[in-house]
Amino acid sequence: QVQLVESGGGSVQAGDSLRLSCAASGRTFSSYRMGWFRQTPGKEREFVASIRWSGDSIYYADSVKGRFAISRDNAKNTVSLQMNSLKPEDTAIYYCGVNVRDSYGYWGQGTQVTVSS
Repeated sequence: QVQLVESGGGSVQAGDSLRLSCAASGRTFSSYRMGWFRQTPGKEREFVASIRWSGDSIYYADSVKGRFAISRDNAKNTVSLQMNSLKPEDTAIYYCGVNVRDSYGYWGQGTQVTVSS
């Protein structure tokens, strides 16, 4: 029903910025909460940020508050993650997910973000 494709990752230095995008297909995309997660080898997938379909009810992990900003454009079926003041600890594969019935059941393929010191 929903397909997700992330883009915008890359290799940057600490203090730089990146903007990740998630393109979604499916007519019900705008009805669901969307989230960004990240994962490194050997670790569980970690919550980063989420946003309600209406654009409100935004949540951030403590580790990214004040640095990252999530937004969505329902007309374009996209959700974005603006990442500022990047740190080496932000290095991970970033995934876009769709929350259906209070769980994230749909995921994209991920986009790699690498931050060097």
